[in-house]
Amino acid sequence: MTMSKSTQHIARKRMVIKLGGSMLEGLNEGFFKNVIQLQKNGHDVVVVHGGGPFINKELARNNVLSSVVNGIRVTSKEAVGIVQSTLIGQVNPALVHQLNKGGIEAIGVSGYDGKLLTCTILDEKLYGSVGEIQDVRTELIETLLQAGIVPVISCIGATEDGAPLNINADTVASKIALAIHADSLLLVTDTPGIQIEGSLQQTASPTEIVQWIETGEIYGGMLPKVKAALDCLGAGIPSVQIVGQQLEGTTVKYREVFI
Repeated sequence: MTMSKSTQHIARKRMVIKLGGSMLEGLNEGFFKNVIQLQKNGHDVVVVHGGGPFINKELARNNVLSSVVNGIRVTSKEAVGIVQSTLIGQVNPALVHQLNKGGIEAIGVSGYDGKLLTCTILDEKLYGSVGEIQDVRTELIETLLQAGIVPVISCIGATEDGAPLNINADTVASKIALAIHADSLLLVTDTPGIQIEGSLQQTASPTEIVQWIETGEIYGGMLPKVKAALDCLGAGIPSVQIVGQQLEGTTVKYREVFI
C-alpha cells in the first residue's frame, strides 16, 4: 500500500501494535483484515513483537538456563546470542511473512537497523545483557510509514560497540510509541481485555485498575499487561488498549474531569 502525492499531506493517526510471543503462531484472518482497515481509515501502523515461547524453546534446546526477575528476562552472555538469533532469524521473518501473506506490506527491522535503538545496559549485575533504551532514532520508521509499509520491530538493541542487548517488548513498544507520537498503543494478547466478575470492561482508568489489583480481581497474566498500560499512560501515551485479535477489548485512559 502506497500513498499518492495527493494524500501524503493529510495528517494520519499513528498506532503501535505490540504482539506478545504467544500470539505469533496463531494470528488469524480477522487480525490482518482489521490492520488493513486501520490503514484505510488513516492509521499508520507499527508492529512490535516479543518471542518468549520461541526463546524458551531455543534456550532449553541449548541447555541454557534463564529466569525472570521483575518481569524482565535475566539474559546471560550465552543467552543473549540465542535471543538475538531467535528473534531476528526466526520470529521476525515468520511474522513479516504472515503479514505480507495477509495483504499487509511489512518489513522486519531490529534495534540494529538504521541505529533504531540506542541502548545502555540496564543493570548487568541483576539482569545481564538487558538493554535500557536511551534514544529511538525514528528516521527509518518515518521512511517506511511514508511508503505505506508496516515496520515490524524485534526487541533487540545494542551497545555502542555492537554487543546485542535483550529488551522487554512492552518497553520497546512504549518507547517507540512515544518517539513517533503515536495516538494509541495496542497490547494484543490471548485475553481480549479486562474482565471483572465475568464482564468485559470497555474502559478502565488507572484508579480503577489499582483498585482491581488490590481486590484481586485483576490477577495472573493480566497483571503485567495492566502494569505496562499504566506505565505507558504515565509516559504520555494518550490511550492504551488491551485487546484480542479482533483489536477490540479494554481502553485504558485517564478519566476526563470537567470543572
